[in-house]
Amino acid sequence: MTTVTDAVRKRRSVRAFLDKPVPLETLQDILTTAGRSPSGANLQPWQVHVVTGAPLAELVQKAKASLQENPMGEGAEYDVYPPNLWEPYRSRRFKCGEDMYATIGITRDNKFGRLIQFSRNFEFFGAPVGLFFSLDRGFDRGQWAHLGMFMQSVMLLAHERGLATCPQEAWSAVHKTVGTFLNLPENHLLYCGMALGYADPDAPINSLVTDRAPLADYVHFKGF
Repeated sequence: MTTVTDAVRKRRSVRAFLDKPVPLETLQDILTTAGRSPSGANLQPWQVHVVTGAPLAELVQKAKASLQENPMGEGAEYDVYPPNLWEPYRSRRFKCGEDMYATIGITRDNKFGRLIQFSRNFEFFGAPVGLFFSLDRGFDRGQWAHLGMFMQSVMLLAHERGLATCPQEAWSAVHKTVGTFLNLPENHLLYCGMALGYADPDAPINSLVTDRAPLADYVHFKGF
């Protein structure tokens, strides 16, 4: 039986999925249980759109068409990373990218290969289910944190059920296309997408296990 500890330690951002559908009942169970995630004053600020089948294929095509017309995206509504990212975060981001591309033999000078791999974000890496997370624009950083806790619950619950996920802020680059397709209200901001399905165990890119900083780098004990 998978424990919470197992799920936290073994969860990965998967970037290659099997062509295997996920039952609606499983998704409903995951999202209902994730709804128990904490939020200040029990606001429960999250909104989720779940897409599969023909609608998912249609959205993928619309996203690709938008990026062909606007290769730099549709104008970011928020910075995924701060401008001029500082240390040690800059080095962590760089190493994560290098390690990921190394699993599939794409060298740093292979700009086209990296672009092709990045574009697979907008195919949900072949996952049969795409989730989109949004929240009201009137909310501030507290509610963004609560949305993050909800998403973490979704990912851990999916892992417990033998599924894999990949949270994807890349989808914010086509937020207008996604918002129109999903009929998001004007007062809602698209935070990100998430691929969900069954991991391809034979895909080299799924062998990636990213580094984690030692406890002393981010935890400060007093009075012990």
